[in-house]
Amino acid sequence: MSALFFLLAATALLGSPGPGIAALIVAGRTLGMAGGLRLYAGMQLGLALAAGLSAAGLASLLAAAPGLHLVLTVVSVGYLVWLAWTVASAPVGDGAIGEGSSARLTFAGGFVLGAANPKAYLAFVSLFGSFAILPQPRTDGLIKWGLCVLVMVVVDLAWLALGVLLGRVRLGAKGERAMNLAMGGAILAAAGLALVG
Repeated sequence: MSALFFLLAATALLGSPGPGIAALIVAGRTLGMAGGLRLYAGMQLGLALAAGLSAAGLASLLAAAPGLHLVLTVVSVGYLVWLAWTVASAPVGDGAIGEGSSARLTFAGGFVLGAANPKAYLAFVSLFGSFAILPQPRTDGLIKWGLCVLVMVVVDLAWLALGVLLGRVRLGAKGERAMNLAMGGAILAAAGLALVG
């Protein structure tokens, strides 16, 4: 059951708009699916590295100080609530996504974006600190890393595909607002799951 809660929270948190997702949408809109896959592949490698570093550090820390789990849960729930508000109240319209330069939408650019994305590190720390799937910290961290990678691969590909669709049809301000509210609500639900997980 904890693995299911973790997957739901990871989907909501890792799928929420941030710098990487904005870049994927821009890549899909400007380069199409084939061109956007270069950025996507680099970003997945960078994010997998960031998740691994987060999992390794937290596994060691939690093994040394088991009471830290409660503190991490409180901090992560606070972060999730803040992120839900930020996403739900994000600006809408033509300038909301931003216009990145196609020259930066490369494999190397995607890797740097994934490996150095502060939102990603906060998300991983929040996820790894809020849920315990197995009692052994190392195995638990490895399983959570694998689940995060799986979620990122699927969710980020969906965002890239959405960018391709948006290149053909633009959402109006009301549609963008509805999407922001839905994502904010999903993140808020993840915060509730973190409290009971």
